[in-house]
Amino acid sequence: MKTNRVNIKQAITKGETSLGIEFGSTRIKAVLIDNNFKTIASGSYEWENRLEDGFWTYSLVDIITGLQAAYSEMKQEVERNFGITIRTIGSIGISAMMHGYMAFDHTGELLVPFRTWRNATTGVAAKELTDKFQFNIPERWSIAHLYQAMLNDEKHLPRIDFITTLAGYIHWLLTGNKAIGIGDASGMFPIDESTKDYNESMINQFDEIIASKGYRWKLKDILPKVYISGEQAGELTKVGAKILDKSQNLQPGIPLCPPEGDAGTGMVATNSVRKRTGNVSVGTSVFAMIVLEKELSKVYPEIDLVTTPNGSPVAMVHANNCSSDINAWLGLFREFSEAIGQKVETDKIFEVMLNKALEADPDCGGLLSYGYFSGENITGLEQGRPLFVRSPESKFNLANFMRTHLFTAFGALKIGMDILTKEENISIDSILAHGGLFKTPVVGQKIVAAAMNAPVSVMSTAGEGGAWGIAILASYMMNNEKKDSLEDFLDRKVFKEVEGQEIYPDGYDIKGFEAFIERYKKGLVIEQAAVDHLIL
Repeated sequence: MKTNRVNIKQAITKGETSLGIEFGSTRIKAVLIDNNFKTIASGSYEWENRLEDGFWTYSLVDIITGLQAAYSEMKQEVERNFGITIRTIGSIGISAMMHGYMAFDHTGELLVPFRTWRNATTGVAAKELTDKFQFNIPERWSIAHLYQAMLNDEKHLPRIDFITTLAGYIHWLLTGNKAIGIGDASGMFPIDESTKDYNESMINQFDEIIASKGYRWKLKDILPKVYISGEQAGELTKVGAKILDKSQNLQPGIPLCPPEGDAGTGMVATNSVRKRTGNVSVGTSVFAMIVLEKELSKVYPEIDLVTTPNGSPVAMVHANNCSSDINAWLGLFREFSEAIGQKVETDKIFEVMLNKALEADPDCGGLLSYGYFSGENITGLEQGRPLFVRSPESKFNLANFMRTHLFTAFGALKIGMDILTKEENISIDSILAHGGLFKTPVVGQKIVAAAMNAPVSVMSTAGEGGAWGIAILASYMMNNEKKDSLEDFLDRKVFKEVEGQEIYPDGYDIKGFEAFIERYKKGLVIEQAAVDHLIL
């Protein structure tokens, strides 16, 4: 232990470290790792978006304050634990929630407040561009925000000199380089896998669409330059060092890897960048990302096409609703236990109740529920009403009740995944799952394996998160002497000794989920009726 401590102190002093900073929707996190990819120290800053003039946003003040606070807390942890002041770092990486819209003029002034991925204000633009490109353009993509601003004839448009994402902005601030990682770029504008750059024909199509507007800029001129994982995308400037480290101990000249989106860093953190692999992230919402080995045959509004940090195409299925209704019901059971004088820890309630689902009928005994706290794009619901439905003939018991709520948590996701596996015949060798649901062993994995008809693993590193993922990408840039591909680097070095528990899909569960999903689809009219008529 003492030797390890000495080694870490030397690594910090010599700058044999990598720093990852990720801007999530509720937290900014900084993680410092050593060359064995182990976390040395971390810091964080809690923040919230706010609705201003009809747009969800974060202020520039909050962005810079959070960046400095997360770095400072990490730096102080190093000083406290190792008695060393950080003066240099081997490499740095910046990551943030994907998509959104940040537009600047030639002086670097932000022209309108940062518009985040959460804004659902670009529906007309997204549909028009999808029809024009014959490529799905989701509402949250940067190009949809830009085109919607044009349709709205917003005054800032002629002044645009540069548009980017939040990660791209922070990177620009620290390095002066208008760069973006290909994964994050794929949430701005469609990517051509063969060139590892923006799709040239679609760029030209867009310029033709807007030619009559008379702007002095062309689209390619205002987009950041695309970089691939492993490439250096700039270095920390004197100004950047002062911004990042308010104490001004940090020296400039540190190389930075390409800034990435949270989807890409999630793939890295779960070792899911190889073709025919994927990951599922479970929380308030749920999304699956499958690395494709072939193009899809047509456009599907349910499926976003993005890329891994090394440019491989990825099909992303994102459902707005997942665990909120389960949490609400289990909160009710906790209230009941307290009411009868039996205070039970929340984790214990989750464990007991989730395990009951393993005793249920395969198809949930005819029960049905929708955990729609909000609308659901995959099933075409603009709003949501949490709903539990049964017939007099249903087998209404606790086991079926719990299995129903687990199945429905992945119902919309399964509809999207069925497009990939049944209509497009996409093969999936393995899925890595992460999220609080998997703290209870086996149950969540069995349900997800049935929904996706693929083996599902949970790794010990899955909780490390995107800040660790972007630190890994920063390390990959500096410590890849053998010039391994990103997939091989992760397999051979980062995850070589990481253990995971893999569960294969059970035929009993698969048949049960298929029966349930047919009931789920037919019952969507009930959910729509609740939206139409249950108004408080």
